[in-house]
Amino acid sequence: MNPRVTFAVAARVLAQLRRDHRTVAMLVVMPALLVSLMWWMYSDSPATFDRVGGPLLAVFPAIIMFIVTSVSTLRERSGGTLPRLFTMPMGKLDFLLGYALAFALIAIVQAAVVVSIALYALDLDIRGDAWQLGVVAVLDGVLGTALGLFASAFASTEFQAVQMMPAVMIPQLLLCGLLVPRDHLPGVLHAISDVLPLSYAVDAVGGVTTGQGFGYGAGTDALVVLAFILAALSLGAATLRRRTP
Repeated sequence: MNPRVTFAVAARVLAQLRRDHRTVAMLVVMPALLVSLMWWMYSDSPATFDRVGGPLLAVFPAIIMFIVTSVSTLRERSGGTLPRLFTMPMGKLDFLLGYALAFALIAIVQAAVVVSIALYALDLDIRGDAWQLGVVAVLDGVLGTALGLFASAFASTEFQAVQMMPAVMIPQLLLCGLLVPRDHLPGVLHAISDVLPLSYAVDAVGGVTTGQGFGYGAGTDALVVLAFILAALSLGAATLRRRTP
């Protein structure tokens, strides 16, 4: 791994995104719009929005980042860009870390927008610190990025990459505790949820919103999310050779 090459890949990805205004708008604005929609749906029941609003700050950024990164990475593979990049002195991990770094910067902007709107425009009531909520939201966005990079290895077309979303993200969405508390799930489903990264992302956000911040459990959940990110990037690097001519 060469940090100079990693930063060069990140700069290249950011330059591409700067020219793609629709993708940037989707990454930065869409989570805030979806959270606003949920607030509108529960406008007659603010307590319900306070309960589900926090977990949504984990779910929406992760899902949107997953879709965008899985498709954009596959485009690099199928368009011949990736093989050309590998003719240069660039390691597989340089490529994935460069991508992850670029989208992590986008995730920071995304988290700042969605958390600010949720707290100060939609009056989401939390007991923890706003900055901790922002940190967890960034981690969740990067988690979606890492999972998207990994999942793109198993798709041959952009359509197949989109199909990965219901296979990879929907089960996590159902079992993460957003719809039914994980403690109330049947034993088998609870055990499955224990090995899914979005469960810990939602737990981390839930810990912050209920006042159980980084010093009381949410920190451990955030570290588990970070471990899943590193594992997904490592596995993604391992798959690059197989899919790259």
